[in-house]
Amino acid sequence: MRKVVFANKEIYHVFNRGIEKRPIFIGKRDYDRALQTLDYYQYSGISSSLSQVLKLEKDKRDFFLAQLKLKGERLVEILSFCLMPNHFHLLLKQVQEDGIKTFLSNFSNSYTKYFNIKSDRIGPLLQGIFKAVRIEDDNQLVHVCRYIHINPVVSLVIKKEGLIDYPYTSFPEYLGREEGFCRKDEILSYFPSVKKFEDFVFDQIDYGRKLESIKHLVFE
Repeated sequence: MRKVVFANKEIYHVFNRGIEKRPIFIGKRDYDRALQTLDYYQYSGISSSLSQVLKLEKDKRDFFLAQLKLKGERLVEILSFCLMPNHFHLLLKQVQEDGIKTFLSNFSNSYTKYFNIKSDRIGPLLQGIFKAVRIEDDNQLVHVCRYIHINPVVSLVIKKEGLIDYPYTSFPEYLGREEGFCRKDEILSYFPSVKKFEDFVFDQIDYGRKLESIKHLVFE
């Protein structure tokens, strides 16, 4: 049984990994598809699957997605994210009742179907039900956001100097280096400037060595 009860307007750190810790993102195509899937399924009442939308002619596809962003109601607000070779982290605010569960179900089902077709495999891709931790206070919120953003460095996927341009976290979006789909104002409101937020993230880039001391803030 899941320990966490999801409530509207509350924020949660959500994470999951590949079954048997296997890779779930193998190349750029997979990462890009996962980002598209996160962006698309944050909305409710969608009449077509992402795979159907992507088959449309470009002008029709662009119009459909533009209308979704303009008029669509969100299940969740995505505050930050990180995609890693065999797992992912999301910082989510629930907007609608059961929004997080619906969003994660839609994301997991859609991405698994894409991955299985591409890889000529069958069966589940992710390791059971996703894990979630409710954010209890402001201190936990900014620390978990930082943990999510520096995860590629902590996990030795990239070097420290590559973090700013690592395209599979929301960090470049926070720094204004690219556009994205995150609601950044929730986190940035705690900092006097974007530069101060950047400094905050880099200030403890060796976070991995200190993870045990704040583990209760990040994981169950």
